[in-house]
Amino acid sequence: ACSPMDLSELLKEGTKESHDRAENTQFVKDFLKGRIKKELFKLATVALYFTYSALEEEMDHNKDNPLFAPLYFPVELHRREALAKDLKYFYGEDWKEKIQCSEATQQYVDRIHHVGQHEPELLVAHAYTRYMGDLSGGQVLKKVAQRALKLPSTEEGIQFYVFDNISNAQQFKQLYRARMNALDLDKNTKERIVEEANKAFRFNMQVFDELDKIGRSLGEEAQDGGVPVHDGKGDIRKCPYYADKLGTASPSCPFHAAVGLARQPLVQLVLAACMAVAAGAAAWYIL
Repeated sequence: ACSPMDLSELLKEGTKESHDRAENTQFVKDFLKGRIKKELFKLATVALYFTYSALEEEMDHNKDNPLFAPLYFPVELHRREALAKDLKYFYGEDWKEKIQCSEATQQYVDRIHHVGQHEPELLVAHAYTRYMGDLSGGQVLKKVAQRALKLPSTEEGIQFYVFDNISNAQQFKQLYRARMNALDLDKNTKERIVEEANKAFRFNMQVFDELDKIGRSLGEEAQDGGVPVHDGKGDIRKCPYYADKLGTASPSCPFHAAVGLARQPLVQLVLAACMAVAAGAAAWYIL
């Protein structure tokens, strides 16, 4: 049974508002609806790689610190290697040369390093915010991403969400919370951990907002990475149909292809015949 003064309960109640705000950022709402561009998902994976690299580096440095050691589960939890596999899948063998840490992610990373080096007891807040989320809502995002981006059923590209060494996520989360509650912390330190967890949520939201801005600047794309089906309207610089009229686009625009097909005499004849049959059927039904 949990006590209201247990760290797990304090974190749950103390971060509820931040958690709700994070879930309601535009990036997360779009993601949950399956409206996630592949390029944006790749950038989100890059942000996670830099974040977890910093977090796990500081966790390794503090693995013997009694204020954090009970929460050190490198085999079960660490994500850096899984993220490296995902980045290799998306960017190729030379993925390290193709990625860079964004401004919002760098601020998050800097805070994690500061905490690990100067206030290691606050690492609890960052570990709790990330890993418990990965084992909860993260599993929903895994399914959404796999379906929306048409990723392989063998889970390439979403290794980040796969915890091979945790057989029962619910039981592991219970163990983790029990270890948190057993930490020898005074009331003031617990309050500081809750405050740091809220900061972690804010850093995550800043990354989400940054990704959302990037997403709005990206051109529309089909979820399978192809050109979108559209109606030929819109920004002339972004629309493949208009660009094709200017002689600058590939002939693969679905709208343009459909229009071209409809202009073929044989196709027009077939369409006219279909319309005649439909009109006859409608007249028969009305009579």
